[in-house]
Order: sequence, then structure tokens, then C-alpha cells
Amino acid sequence: MNQHTATTYTQTIQQAHAAASGSANPSLRQIRERGIQAFGNLGLPHPKHEEYRYTPIVKTLEREFAEGFSPAPITLSPDEARQFYFEGLQANRLVFINGHFSPEASQILSPEGEIRVRPLSEVSEQLQSSVSEPEKDGFVALNTAYAEEGALIEIPAKAEVSLPVVLHFLSDSRQGKTAAMPRNFIRLGRHAKASVVEVYNTIGESTSFLNALTEVDLADGAQLDYFKIQTEGDHALQVNTTEVQQASNSRFSATTLTLGGRVVRNNLTIAQNGSNCHSDMYGLYMLHGKQHVDNHTLIDHRQPNSTSNELYKGIMDDTSTGVFNGKIWVQQAAQKTNAFQSNKNILLTNGATIYTKPQLEIWADDVKCSHGCTTGQLDDEQVFYLRSRGIEASAARALLLYAFAADIIEHITIEQLKEHFLALINDKLETRFV
Repeated sequence: MNQHTATTYTQTIQQAHAAASGSANPSLRQIRERGIQAFGNLGLPHPKHEEYRYTPIVKTLEREFAEGFSPAPITLSPDEARQFYFEGLQANRLVFINGHFSPEASQILSPEGEIRVRPLSEVSEQLQSSVSEPEKDGFVALNTAYAEEGALIEIPAKAEVSLPVVLHFLSDSRQGKTAAMPRNFIRLGRHAKASVVEVYNTIGESTSFLNALTEVDLADGAQLDYFKIQTEGDHALQVNTTEVQQASNSRFSATTLTLGGRVVRNNLTIAQNGSNCHSDMYGLYMLHGKQHVDNHTLIDHRQPNSTSNELYKGIMDDTSTGVFNGKIWVQQAAQKTNAFQSNKNILLTNGATIYTKPQLEIWADDVKCSHGCTTGQLDDEQVFYLRSRGIEASAARALLLYAFAADIIEHITIEQLKEHFLALINDKLETRFV
């Protein structure tokens, strides 16, 4: 980004901190200062930065937020927020409106022995032990500089949370542009088990920017099913970073569904710090118009006898753009690693674009790893076969695309969510993609 914008952003961050200095505890202020310093050195990544080569979000931010980021107040009532809940899903809910935690719209149904939730402002010591380094990425630095809103979700050892934990992030831009920098921590104790769902929605026609960071820490034998659901409007900009630390014998499964947003950048990094870990990464992005979605993943195998499985699928229509950059990294100590990665894409028009870059970096000699990608259009022979059975052309195309996408949705382990998104995808295919 240009120096003028970087200076403006740094100044607005400092002004916001000065205004809130009376309420922020010393530990939180110290963390923010680290973020300010890192952001002053890094700024936001420019297009020449290899990791952001195909991500146009910085230029858009410089244009849309030239005067910096001004946190917006809570503008939605609890009743208005409830319209974004999943019908029929009984869950623990944490609601964030324009980045601010809304206790009135939130509810915890599980007993305290299963789950403990605290706002970030009360647990700043968690930021002190954060493994996410603001010096490595400009967006992480920006999030750290604004660190104030978010939550710590703790699942004690051997607890099994019977209800999913749903985090609703709602951006209300009806009264003007909004920016939010939520930061969340998810901690599972030894042999704990839980499901966490992050949901992102917008309301309003002005630009919204959300720069979210979630840190996940799984102790020995812990199991977490993690879902990220992005159904924002065409005026939404989002950078979403998830960093996962796995101890021995833990299992982590992530499913990312991106069905909306103007420009979306997802960063998912998993570090297998112990042996006998398993990680699953599934993703689906369905794009139309001028939407742009960029998925970057890294699975870092550090210890022996661990496995990972990754499958991302994309459907691009109109002049939309998809990006997939996935890397499997097997360190020297990670013998007996078994890792698989695949990216599959369908382009529905000549104007749609996909940039895909699957990568392997292997430093161990006793491993089984594979990666690959495919890009193409719908199979004319399959369409012809369905039409020969009396199915109209548009319905045939919709059936094939539905089967392609449903392969990812089937990995959702929460039945009400699975049914909701199978219906949503079917509706999108009928109204937009065929």
C-alpha cells in the first residue's frame, strides 16, 4: 500500500486507542502497541507480495477507506439479529454486531461444565500467549492493533459439548461504511470435543470491511469440527485468518463455504505439533458477477505418523475470480506422513477465472503425499445423457453442479446446517448459475 495511506491508517489507530485509553487495561494496550508498530513497518501487502498477488483487496481498501477505519456502533436490535439464525438449530450463540459483542442477542445453553465463554476485554492474557505474530502479516498486524472485541471459548478436558457453538458476525452498513476487527480464541482441553460455526452476514448497501482472526488450540486427543460460512452481500470486503495448533492425537476438521462477498480472502494455517494428528480441510466457493474469493491454506506436518486430507471446489460464473493456493509442508521429523490435496474448479463462462497453485514441500523421505488440480467446464456428454432422459438443459446443468458442490456439503456434521446449505445451493443454482 502507499505510504500516505499507511500513515493515515496508523494515525487513526492511535487516535482510537487514545480515546479508549481510560477503559483498556494495561496488558491490552501493550498488545495493541505491538500491533501498531508492526503495522507501521509492514503496512498492508501490495500486489507484488507473492502471497497477495491475486488479491485486489488492498487497492479497494485504499479507495473505500482512505481516511482510515472508524469502528461503527451496535445498530441492530436482538430481534433484528435473530433473523440471521439458522431456523430450527439449537445452539450456543455469540453475536457480534459491527465487531462488538452483543450479550443481549447471545445465549449459552450448555452447562458451564461443558463450555466457558468470556469477552476478549476480560482475558487479555490470552493475547499475551498468542502464537499469531503481527510482524509476519499486515492484516494480522492491523487486527492486533485494534484488538479489543472478540471472545475466548474454552472447552475443559474430557468435556463433550452437545450443542454447537455458533459465532454470528453481522455487519450493518445501512448508515454508512463499517469496519470491524474481531479476534477469537478457541481452546479445547485434553480429549475434549466440540463443533464451532462462524457465520458472516451483512445488511445494507455501503461498503463493509471485516478483518477477523481466530486462533484454535487443541490439546492432546481433542476433536474440533470447525465451519466457516460466508454469505455476505456484494458490498462486503473480508480478510479471514484462522491459525490452528494441534497437539498429539488431536483431530481438526475445517469446512469453509463462501457463497457471497465482493472480495474475500481466507487464510487457514494448521500446525501439527504432535504425532498421530489428523486434519481435514474442505472448501466450496460459488461465485458470480465480479466476486473475487482467494483461499490460501497451509498444513505443516511437524511430527511423525500424522495425516491430512484437503479438498477445495469452486464454481465460477460471469466474470468472477477464484484463487486457490494450498501448501503441504512435511518437515524432516514428520516421517510416515500421509497427506492428500486436491482443488477442482468449474468455469461456466469464458469470462470466469481461476488461479490455482497446489504445492508440496517435503523434507522427510518416508511419506505418502499427493496433490493436484483440475479446471474445466461442465461435461457435455453428461449434459447430453441427462437430456436424453427427458431432462431439460438447464435442469441437467443444475443437477451436475449440485452433485459437484454437494460433495463438500456432505462433510457438514450438523444435520440442520447440512440441510440448510443443500437447499441454499439448490436455490442459487436455479436462480443464478444455470
